Amino acid sequence: MAFDGSDPRVQNITAQAKGLVGKRPVQIGLAALILLALVWWGYSSFSSSETLTYKTAQATTGNIENAVTALGSLQPLNYVDVGAQVSGQLTKVYVDIGDQVEKGKLLAEIDPLVYQSQVDSDNARIANLEAQLKSAQADVTLCEKQFVRYRDLLKTNAVSRDLYDQALNKLQTTRASIDSLKAQIKEQQATLSGDTANLGYTKIYAPMSGTVVSQTTQEGQTVVSSQSAPTIVRIADLETMTAEAQVAEADVDKLTVGMKAYFTTLGMPDKKWESSVRQIQPTPTIENNVVLFNVLLDVKNEQNLLLPDMTAQVFFIISAAKDAVIVPLSAVKTDHNGTYVMLERNGKPVRQAVEVGVSNRVSAEITSGVSTGDTIITSTATTSAKSATSSGSRGMPPMF
Repeated sequence: MAFDGSDPRVQNITAQAKGLVGKRPVQIGLAALILLALVWWGYSSFSSSETLTYKTAQATTGNIENAVTALGSLQPLNYVDVGAQVSGQLTKVYVDIGDQVEKGKLLAEIDPLVYQSQVDSDNARIANLEAQLKSAQADVTLCEKQFVRYRDLLKTNAVSRDLYDQALNKLQTTRASIDSLKAQIKEQQATLSGDTANLGYTKIYAPMSGTVVSQTTQEGQTVVSSQSAPTIVRIADLETMTAEAQVAEADVDKLTVGMKAYFTTLGMPDKKWESSVRQIQPTPTIENNVVLFNVLLDVKNEQNLLLPDMTAQVFFIISAAKDAVIVPLSAVKTDHNGTYVMLERNGKPVRQAVEVGVSNRVSAEITSGVSTGDTIITSTATTSAKSATSSGSRGMPPMF
């Protein structure tokens, strides 16, 4: 803006300067200095101008997705903790961590001495009862003969009724003892079966085929099965892994069973492991007052690159688009006339109505209104620029 002599302030100072004409020289000189200062201020201030500048970006073609992200860890889909069903000292472990085992393979042994002695005692007890049974059976045979003889003699009154009754009672008592001995033998055989099973439990076999991924009990340690279920080793099938993602309660409602998802690992951030949601567990965990829900997805581990307890960055895809026209989300505006972006054409901003498809926190898909390569205004800024005249006067000393 150029200096304008019609400014009221200039006219006022000029009038005062004219009024001093013919008066003392000091007053005339002072008026001249004031007029000169005003001229300098006008050129340095009014010659400045404000310039509007734009930050721009090019509309590009690419893929875009809107996803919920969560951290999780990897675990085998199928695994079993192999423990001990009996107490005792672990005398031998036949596998190491990382070994591949087949179902039925002998993994470890517990000292069998106590359980073997119980089995031997059971067998001895059964043998004793069986001997008693044979003796009782012999007594029954004798009693039957005596009873028949007394019965025949009673018919001719050769014996008293009392002797006949005694023979009958002895026969019945001996038969009852046989039944008792048979019951005791059956009971002892049941005890033997249990003790034999416990003896068998001292040898621990693999219940499934897989990889030994951990060992929690070492040779020489004593396991006490009555207090807890002691674990010897864990066997896992690493062919299928499960990503257990912890999703915040604010995002879990956006997820559904079957929706597409993928995850990456810290060691392989560029490799995507694609899958889908298998389960959303309804029971949450609370960490530092944050409510988290476990969401599970499975993936084939064909090259055995995935291992238990690896950290996974999981992405649950809400929506996605491929080969889309993409612009920065900050460029998309909405008002009462609709959604629009500002294009830069021939150095000037032009409003352009658009339709938006998939969007996330960074970018947005434009389905109509913008083409790849268009220059999009993302933000504006105002700058002040001095004219050449004011720049040249910067070196002038202050007037006041």
